[in-house]
Amino acid sequence: MEQMEQPGEACLSLCRGKFLELLKEGRWEYVRRVNASGAVMIVAVTKEGELLLVEEYRVPLHARTVGLPAGISGDEGEESTLQSARRELEEETGYRADSWTYLFAGPSSPGLTTEMVSFYLAEDLHRISAGGGVAHENITVHRIPLPQVHDWLMEQMGQGKVVDPKIFMGLYFLSCCGNGMGHRLYETVE
Repeated sequence: MEQMEQPGEACLSLCRGKFLELLKEGRWEYVRRVNASGAVMIVAVTKEGELLLVEEYRVPLHARTVGLPAGISGDEGEESTLQSARRELEEETGYRADSWTYLFAGPSSPGLTTEMVSFYLAEDLHRISAGGGVAHENITVHRIPLPQVHDWLMEQMGQGKVVDPKIFMGLYFLSCCGNGMGHRLYETVE
């Protein structure tokens, strides 16, 4: 085990893979993202008022999951979180956005990982490809009218799919600042 230099209690590296490292610090065991700078999650809304959601099989859960378009930032080289968000939206959904709004950044699971997720609102979308992700992802893209999202998600759970609760965070931000549903609290970025 490699000992990490950290203030406070000794931090030990228990195991390190290509993208994750398991650490032990005092009584805590947690994961650090390596070979990447964080993650991005995109709240993407079409001109028709549809939320873009992605569905794919997730090995850790052994289930099909439904979530917002998202991905690792910096895993393909140096890039900003905005550049990562643009790349992930296009790879997963086949859409590009003309308008991007940075919403906030926060921990993906503060008791488990050091990973921070940057959230963006993507608007003025236009489809440029089928999407579906890269090689092994096999992503299905769903366009759900905003007034129907909650019921649709409940239906998906009833079918045995796992719904990422961060979708509801995205809906909260839409109600505050996006797509004509409220006033803007955030600055649009280009």
